[in-house]
Amino acid sequence: MESLFGWITQPEAWLAFGTLLLLEVVLGIDNVIFISILAGKLPPEQQQRARTIGLLGAMFMRLGLLFSISWIYSLKNELFQVFGQGFSGRDLILIFGGLFLLYKAVKEMHEQLEGPVHGAGASAGAVVGANFAAIIGQIMLLDIVFSLDSVITAVGMADDIGVMVSAVVVTVAIMLVAARPIGDFVQAHPTVKMLALSFLLLIGVNLIADGFGFKIPKGYTYFAMGFAIAVELLNLRVRRGSPVQLHGSDRQPD
Repeated sequence: MESLFGWITQPEAWLAFGTLLLLEVVLGIDNVIFISILAGKLPPEQQQRARTIGLLGAMFMRLGLLFSISWIYSLKNELFQVFGQGFSGRDLILIFGGLFLLYKAVKEMHEQLEGPVHGAGASAGAVVGANFAAIIGQIMLLDIVFSLDSVITAVGMADDIGVMVSAVVVTVAIMLVAARPIGDFVQAHPTVKMLALSFLLLIGVNLIADGFGFKIPKGYTYFAMGFAIAVELLNLRVRRGSPVQLHGSDRQPD
């Protein structure tokens, strides 16, 4: 325990902690958006529980990865080659995670615009239960991808495991506080929801490109996302009348 918090008395460690915390929060926004969109599909009384489970799951996953740094480094070892392109365990996780993110974003867009088709014979309780379990499973699956990116960033930014653990715990605490207002805002504004889904498409493409060895500078991605958010905020400010209603938008945030 003392080794985890021994950095508190070191001024240079606080600089590393602050920088890492800022980066972790920025990286965590992707996770919060994904969790908020998926949790918004649940009944109001289950949304907060799904957000909390998803974020706590992300925290424990990141802490587990941090205490397995040697395994994290081993993921960078090349496993095989295809047409001269080498692939490591990390590359495979990023590629399949990116593909899953693309699939989920496109599927969510389709359901919001076209509407899902439910079997008439299914009982309401069974559908709700299955949806909750499926959504938690999807959140945990993407937590693996987002956690891997977060932990690799942490390992590259700090040398002290205590600094990394503290930054992850504080980041998740911030996300737990921010998840509900972010989720409510996204659910209340359909155009923002579509924009958030387009961000997930962009992130998925970045993950796949990274897995294939093409490094897209994160600054470009975050600048594009920031510019789009600024434009949408201006649109929300000057927009008149009721917003368009998407399928499933009759569910009010809890």
